[in-house]
Amino acid sequence: MPSYKPVNAALRVLEVLASVNRLRGRATVSEIHQQTGINKATIVRMLETLTHAEYVMRNEDEKTYGVTGKTLMLSAAFDRHRLLSGLIGPHIQEFTDANGWPSDVALFDTDAMLVIESSRRGGPLCFNRAPGHRFPALGGSLGLTYLAYCTNEEREAIVRQAAGDPAPWNDLARNPAELHGVLTEIRRNGYATMTPTYSNLEYKNRISSIGVPILSGDTLHASINVLYLRNVLDEDTARENLLGPLKSVAARISADIAQLPAEH
Repeated sequence: MPSYKPVNAALRVLEVLASVNRLRGRATVSEIHQQTGINKATIVRMLETLTHAEYVMRNEDEKTYGVTGKTLMLSAAFDRHRLLSGLIGPHIQEFTDANGWPSDVALFDTDAMLVIESSRRGGPLCFNRAPGHRFPALGGSLGLTYLAYCTNEEREAIVRQAAGDPAPWNDLARNPAELHGVLTEIRRNGYATMTPTYSNLEYKNRISSIGVPILSGDTLHASINVLYLRNVLDEDTARENLLGPLKSVAARISADIAQLPAEH
């Protein structure tokens, strides 16, 4: 049994934060009241507190509230890659055995993409991608795929972070029009490819990749890629031979994730 009674004010502010998150960036005081039953004057005080703490931001023009990127820090200690890696591992190993090229699965975690499983256990493509490896969101196909299919709120937070990093692949984050065009094309095609800048700086142009999302409806779980040597496959051949099998394994992983208990 707990030693003390719950702090009701703390419970209410968490309830308001959860409601703002559910309303996906367009939360009004009236909508939060409808969801929570909390007095509107109390909701306003809670929103001001959350805004002061930088977990919530107010859109002055629309009089709405949305969560900020800082809320991602609240889940940083949740070890999602351990939860999913056992489920994903057999699928991507089967993919690699069948197609001859390795695969990684990653999701965004706080400030970078996080590899949660990889089939690169040996050979020329085994470096820099053990589970737990972190890498920037822009440049590689995993990060660009994730950025194209995540929620608007998460995308804005990721781009805002990347724009402050001088790495050359983050130039895209500092050019909203170009970024919009890139992400629109990824969603239209259903896949992303590694950018030439990233391939050059990270892999000396020896490696490229194709990435697709792991989706359940509109819910993005992670992104998955296939890596290949550019002196063995050109981009058109890689897409022709590998994109279909990659989408198939993404669908199988998504189906298995959908079977997990709801709290996961």
